[in-house]
Parts: sequence; C-alpha cells; structure tokens
Amino acid sequence: MNYIRSIRLAPEAFRPGYPFDLPVARHLDCLELNSSIVFFVGENGMGKSTLIEALAVCCGFNPEGGSRNFNFATRESHSALHEALRLTWGSKRPRDGFFLRAESYYNVATEIERLGDLANFYGGSPHEQSHGESFLALVRHRLKGDGLYIFDEPEAALSPLSQMALLSAVHRLACDRSQLFIATHSPILMACPDAQIFVLTEDGISETAYTETEHYQLTKQFLDNPARMIRRLLAP
Repeated sequence: MNYIRSIRLAPEAFRPGYPFDLPVARHLDCLELNSSIVFFVGENGMGKSTLIEALAVCCGFNPEGGSRNFNFATRESHSALHEALRLTWGSKRPRDGFFLRAESYYNVATEIERLGDLANFYGGSPHEQSHGESFLALVRHRLKGDGLYIFDEPEAALSPLSQMALLSAVHRLACDRSQLFIATHSPILMACPDAQIFVLTEDGISETAYTETEHYQLTKQFLDNPARMIRRLLAP
C-alpha cells in the first residue's frame, strides 16, 4: 500500500545553512515511490535521519517518536527540513501510524509507561525489558497494519537474529496494507523482498538494487574472507 506516492523538496523553501546544506537536501528533487517498503541508506552525515525525521513531522508525528497522539518533548532539536518537504498522497489514508527512532526510544518508552495499557498495546513495560526486546515487542504488539510506519536506524539495539525478526515483521506489515520508511545501515533489513532502496551520497540520491549497495558488497567481502579483510584493515 502506497499512502505516499512521492517526496520532493520545494525549491522556494530552500535557504542557506543547516539542514539545507546536507547532501540529502542538496540533491532531493523528487523521489517517486513504487514500493510499500522504502529504505534510505548511505554513509554517516548524508542526512538519512534528518530526512526520516522531516518525513515523520510532515506526517504529523512527534519528532521524538510515537504515534500522532504523542505530544511530549524533552528537547526541541528537530530541523526545519520538514517545512520544505512536499508529499504526494494517494487516495487512501492510513488508519494507524508510528514513528520509531533509536536515539530517542528511551523517551518514547517513558511516555508509553505514562499512558498505560502496556500489556494490550506494547507487550508489557518497555523499561522492564532490554532495549532490543522492548523495541521488537512494540513492533509486534502495537503496529497492527493499515498503517504508515517510519523507522530511524531500528537495528541499533538488535542482534543479527533480532534484525531478521524485524525483517519478518516489516514484511508482514507491508502485506497488511502498510507503508514503511526506514533509514538503516543493516544489510539484513535491506534484504526485505520488493523493497525500494535509495542510496544517499555526496553526489546524489540513486535508487539501487540490494546487491549493488555498498552495505551488501562490503559485508559479503568481509564474510567471504574475514582474514584477508582484517589484514587490509590492520595493515600499517
């Protein structure tokens, strides 16, 4: 389900300085979306998280995370990029939605506990589970489908096995009429079938096949021959 059909940056909203000097803003013309699972990948500093945050705010989510009903704020630190984003919506609107970001998940977990009804909606108290367990429990129990779900580096607290469990959950949600936007460094998550992958670089934004991403190729090179890669990395 493609609730959002395209993302573009309005030229008239562009102004000097942060965040418009980030590579993602310099090169964001119009991204045409043809999948219900969209990944933004690239090196640190390209603006993946800034774009994901701006997209979430544009869609009515709290900048720190949560559903549209979450209105807490521990620090106003989100950028002005959302003011320049223009989204093209399809004919249907999502019935559910959630914004999950690794760096502020503790604050979201605290708000979840304050709101209560933990067992039914969040699989128990998030602060009584590990970060990774709590994150997966929220995805499994709270995200019901028919929704718009936005994740920023969800793999940060997850083991490789848990990343595989998250991949399965992402695929399930997509099959349940959801659209997901995910900023990630994880080659495991990026392997999700039929996903659209946008690679952000200093030179532009390009749609790229999974096996053509640097994340896949570097990981494969390392796992195919870790001793050779270690020798290269540790060479004087």
